[in-house]
Amino acid sequence: MLRLAFFCFFLMVVFPCDAQPVTDPRLETVAVFGQAQPIGVSVSSTNRVFVSFPRREPYQFGLTEIKKGERLPFPDRAWNEAHAGAVNSFVNVQDIYVDAADQLWVLDSKPAAGNSVFGKSPDAPAQGRFNLIQIDLSTNKVVRQYGFEDLDKSRSGLNDVRVDTQRGLAYLSDPGQAGIVVLDLTTGKSRLVLANTAYSKADTNLVLTYEGRAMEDKTGKPFMSNINGIALTKDNRYFYFKPINQTHLYRIETRYLADGALTADELAARVEDMGQTAVTHGLVADKHGNIYLTSSLDYSIKRWSPDGKIETIVQDPRLIWPDSLGIGSDGYLYFSCAQVNRLPQWNNGEDRTSYPYAVYRIKIL
Repeated sequence: MLRLAFFCFFLMVVFPCDAQPVTDPRLETVAVFGQAQPIGVSVSSTNRVFVSFPRREPYQFGLTEIKKGERLPFPDRAWNEAHAGAVNSFVNVQDIYVDAADQLWVLDSKPAAGNSVFGKSPDAPAQGRFNLIQIDLSTNKVVRQYGFEDLDKSRSGLNDVRVDTQRGLAYLSDPGQAGIVVLDLTTGKSRLVLANTAYSKADTNLVLTYEGRAMEDKTGKPFMSNINGIALTKDNRYFYFKPINQTHLYRIETRYLADGALTADELAARVEDMGQTAVTHGLVADKHGNIYLTSSLDYSIKRWSPDGKIETIVQDPRLIWPDSLGIGSDGYLYFSCAQVNRLPQWNNGEDRTSYPYAVYRIKIL
């Protein structure tokens, strides 16, 4: 297996052993959360910042709005009650996304055992539980919920969501089924596309290595994620995606994703390979059509432009598994650092997390 041995050499160059790692003074801390792991991040047109947290101890809230560095339960405390299962309460908030109409979409995702990118959970259900919740940010009220009744919940692992306001569709990455779920927001019906293609499946020869250690569980099984990070351009024209365990970035025009008459082969033929990038987790598009990619192996955020140019926006030792991103109208890129590679299940039971967890921002526009 390819162990990415070059990474060890890279770290020696970027962060020499006899020197203190250099932090970037442009990187601003938005909020810190102690031992609560931030996952999803999104920003509204008026620069309201939202951060989500999985249901893991120490659990306080699943969805929050950050005000003056403090996290407040959103849309209210009842939705965030510690005991999940009641109607109108979060089970496990995985991703959040503010669309072009300032609607906040909350992906509440609890996959069945073995289908989560975070590994097996002792309380994982036999059938996954999935809910997409629309919240109108002008009223802070829940508008509608989608239960994915036609989804194969024994295999699905819905991870990220983007919403096409032009076509009334939601696009969700599903690493469990190695495909993209297209949800019709009018009918509530969904379909799985581009499943088990070369574009959506992990490269099993690419084993992530951090700090000289392969990212493996206690049985020696390496971390593997199929299609994971996704992005939708502001004009709703292009949908970008990639597995974590792949280095190529792919895109497809949304008009093809919306066309249910295309066969699987016809749809796959319309995927474009945008070339080599990096091992990434989250993606987001800016108003110019650039794609920002989190790059965990070298503790950085990179920007890919449609002409194929890749540049590093920020590199800092605090960027441990940078994960989810959002761009505000204030010109800042906001992002979480989930530190997934330092969790006990990937380190022989040892918690190697650097506390406190934090969300950062950096000026990009």
